[in-house]
Amino acid sequence: MDALPIANAEITRFFRDWLETFAGFVREVDYASARPLFHPDVLAFGTHNDVIPGLDQWVATQWDNVWPKTTDFRFVLEQTQVLASLDGRMAVVISPWTSTGYHADGQPFPRPGRATMVFTRNGDGDGWLCTHSHMSLNRGVPQASHADRPVKAR
Repeated sequence: MDALPIANAEITRFFRDWLETFAGFVREVDYASARPLFHPDVLAFGTHNDVIPGLDQWVATQWDNVWPKTTDFRFVLEQTQVLASLDGRMAVVISPWTSTGYHADGQPFPRPGRATMVFTRNGDGDGWLCTHSHMSLNRGVPQASHADRPVKAR
């Protein structure tokens, strides 16, 4: 059996930077800056919905229910794995993440999870867009979080 198609150092570095950038937008609750990282027809799974078709619906049903209600979102880069197709047109990023959730009384709790994201090259082959995202909480982590931070930009 062939080995997993582990991405080369350049592609791995690109996606670790991408994760850092995206996590910063989540922490800032900056939807407008995060949107260009995703294909407009992205298919997503998340805590609050099963299959979510399209970026606008994903923002309305997932991002609105999570980003303003949590803090400290970060990917665990040292545990991140990146796979890439041999033709360089598709990549998969697998990464755990951490965040802080808040009980109804305002007390914080650890809110870890994991993500699998699929990327395809832009039509010009110059950049990457996320075409599928599955982010979910680890088992036993409360799904509800009760912070109420403002959205910086839609």
